[in-house]
Amino acid sequence: MYDFVRIACAVPKTAVACPEKNLRYIISKMRDAAAKNADITVFPELCVTAYTCQDLFFSRDLLCSAKNALAEICRENDALGGIAFVGVPLEIFGSLYNCAAVIAEGRVVGIIPKTFMPNYNEFYEKRWFASSEALTEKTIPSRDIGLADCYDIPIGRDLIFSVNGEYRVGGEICEDLWTPISPGQFLALGGAEIIVNPSAGNETIAKRGYRRGLVSGRSASSICAYAYVCAGAEESTQDLIFPGHMIIAENGTVLAESENKILAEGLTVTDIDLGRIRADRMKNVSFKDCARIYGSNEKCRIINVRSEKLSPKSDGSLYTALKKRPFVPSDEKDRYERCMSIFDMQVSALKKRLTVTGCKPVVGVSGGLDSTLALLVAAETVRRMGKPLTDVHGITMPCFGTTSRTHNSSVELMNTLGVTMREINIRDAVNQHFADIGHDPNVTDLTYENSQARERTQVLMDYAGSIGGLVVGTGDLSELALGWCTYNADQMSMYGVNMGIPKTLIRWMIDSIVKCGIFPKSGEVLQAVLDTPVSPELLPPDKNGEISQQTEDIVGPYDLHDFFLYHKLRFGFSRDKTKYLAMRAFEGEYGEETIEKWLRVFEKRFRTQQFKRSCCPDGVKIGSVSLSPRGDWRMPSDGE
Repeated sequence: MYDFVRIACAVPKTAVACPEKNLRYIISKMRDAAAKNADITVFPELCVTAYTCQDLFFSRDLLCSAKNALAEICRENDALGGIAFVGVPLEIFGSLYNCAAVIAEGRVVGIIPKTFMPNYNEFYEKRWFASSEALTEKTIPSRDIGLADCYDIPIGRDLIFSVNGEYRVGGEICEDLWTPISPGQFLALGGAEIIVNPSAGNETIAKRGYRRGLVSGRSASSICAYAYVCAGAEESTQDLIFPGHMIIAENGTVLAESENKILAEGLTVTDIDLGRIRADRMKNVSFKDCARIYGSNEKCRIINVRSEKLSPKSDGSLYTALKKRPFVPSDEKDRYERCMSIFDMQVSALKKRLTVTGCKPVVGVSGGLDSTLALLVAAETVRRMGKPLTDVHGITMPCFGTTSRTHNSSVELMNTLGVTMREINIRDAVNQHFADIGHDPNVTDLTYENSQARERTQVLMDYAGSIGGLVVGTGDLSELALGWCTYNADQMSMYGVNMGIPKTLIRWMIDSIVKCGIFPKSGEVLQAVLDTPVSPELLPPDKNGEISQQTEDIVGPYDLHDFFLYHKLRFGFSRDKTKYLAMRAFEGEYGEETIEKWLRVFEKRFRTQQFKRSCCPDGVKIGSVSLSPRGDWRMPSDGE
């Protein structure tokens, strides 16, 4: 459902050179994975015998016992369902191969031999095993590997398993991943969306981090999900120690990883979202070009496999941790680094524009989050240009809806920063405009609001013209998506420094700037801005002089809108899937009725407000979601 596939990495206990015991351990983990409704379960390399058998791999008794264990694993799979990748040594046409047996519906549906045999440092696998390169046959009779039924089993490094016609899985083994060009890369180019890697992989200092980077990097470059599992610590420790390291990555992101540095047994389960992978592959022209150019070097065979669909569970639960705020890192250190990196991007972009134009930045300052961030960017930009902060011109323009709270914040912020501060009250100008167009100022409708917004933009533009300035826009990505801006007013500027940043991240941007101590004299007022509700302040204050118009009461929670924005634009998800994900992410905070209500608002506003985005000003791209009509997003304004 919704393109989710549940993957389990399993590290069973290990008895070296004793398949009879290992069989019990493997079956125990198969049952654990089935209890969690895993579609695919990946076991370590040579787990049926143990990886560290050395010259015992030449023992007929060991190989025969391994075949018997494989037959029992097939019978257990028939009862449990799902697909299992199990590491086993197999004698095939007179040579010994290090294999992953692919098991579904109680049968071995394919055999993947290891291609690259490490034969350096502590490894000497060529002593025992042949490479898949030595194979000339494409199939092997099932009875040759000790199975009772008589059928041909596909064998080779070129196998891609199409499961129920719904998704495609390929596999490589341990060292295959560590090579410059791996079998898994060709499988991905051939259409495999999931690559699994049964591995042994001993542990040494710093190898864990290197291994994680290798898995996540390969999943990113191949735009796939990648499941990797190491042998556990009960392998022989004669010369090596094995960590039981389990990693499941999706397109560059590690979704799940075993916590213990050294693990004897365990199970790691997560749900991968093939919808994300498919969206990126569909958009990524280079991936398709690579498949066209290099795919012919290694043709893949598609093996159709039937398997009972197990995930997600009937109650709709997911093992994947869904972030409420996909634009905001949850880890404090990561969030701080992300925000400061974005700040540097904004400053560098504005510096280039000011250098080329020779202009001074002009910012409309309201005392709200967006204008505060824009002003901080402008201040840091001129400072890095070696110019005085007085080159930044901040203008506060109070009118009917301005409260003393935001007015005081805007004035104090400009004073503590040391920028050139101007206050231009636009009340009389707007009233004159009402008289000119015959509007009753007691009617607080859209004309009432938009007239104030347009007057402010006129002031900024004309003031900038008078001093050789450049109007720095304050609007953010979320406002662009919703069209929550007045056409030819706050929708317009000469450079939009915030237009790539979603509303849910703006607040953390300012928080990070405060913690960084870039503007130490402004720390107190910046905290006051962070504590102020989001509002356009276009309607009169309430009887207590407080903000009466809060944006989220009108358009809905920005947490939800940014969630919708990320999943619908980044991956093109359907409304049903977007709603499903939102219900999982915001469970206990927003009910289905509330999510449905604001999703409809988002869809309607996004669809009808493209005309505002089609002529938005230049602005630096920040993340993977952008609405610039010159870059990432081209959309007709008349779509129905």
